[in-house]
Amino acid sequence: MNDGAFRSFFLCFSLFLAFKLVRLSVVQAAAREKNSGISWMSLQSSKTGRGMNRVGSECSKDEVVVFQGQTAPLPDGIPSFIVQILNSCSSGCSISNIHMKCGWFSSARLVNPRIFRRVKYDDCLINDGKALGPGQTLSFQYANTFPYPLSVSSVTCSS
Repeated sequence: MNDGAFRSFFLCFSLFLAFKLVRLSVVQAAAREKNSGISWMSLQSSKTGRGMNRVGSECSKDEVVVFQGQTAPLPDGIPSFIVQILNSCSSGCSISNIHMKCGWFSSARLVNPRIFRRVKYDDCLINDGKALGPGQTLSFQYANTFPYPLSVSSVTCSS
C-alpha cells in the first residue's frame, strides 16, 4: 500500500469515527466515491440527541458501513484493494448474518473465507455469519483488475 493511499484511507476512517462519537444519524446510506477512491457516507447530527445510542435510531443494514480503497498492486501488477466493514452502532447492538451484494467476486489474492466469502452470485457472507459487535471492524484485501462495488444487502440485528 503506498503512503498516500494509506494516509487518505485512514484519515477518512478516523474522521468517520470522530463524527460517530457526537451521536450522528445517517441521512444518506448510499456510498459515494470520492476522487481518492475511498467510499464515504453523508452524515448529519441528530436534532434531539435523545434516545440515540448508535448512529441510526434503529438497528438496520445501514449500521454496517463499508470503506474500500486501492492499495499497492501485487508484484505482477494486478491492482489490489482494501475493504473495511464497520458496525457503526456505538452500543447495544450486535449485527450478524451480514450479506453483501458482490457480483461474481473473485480475487487473485487469497481472502480468508471466514471473513469474506462468495456464497453465490451477488451474495457474499461476512464474518462467517457471526456477530460484529458495536464499533467492531473487519478488514481484508483482494486483488483484481477492477474494484468490486460492495454494498450491504441484509443483516440480522440483536440487542
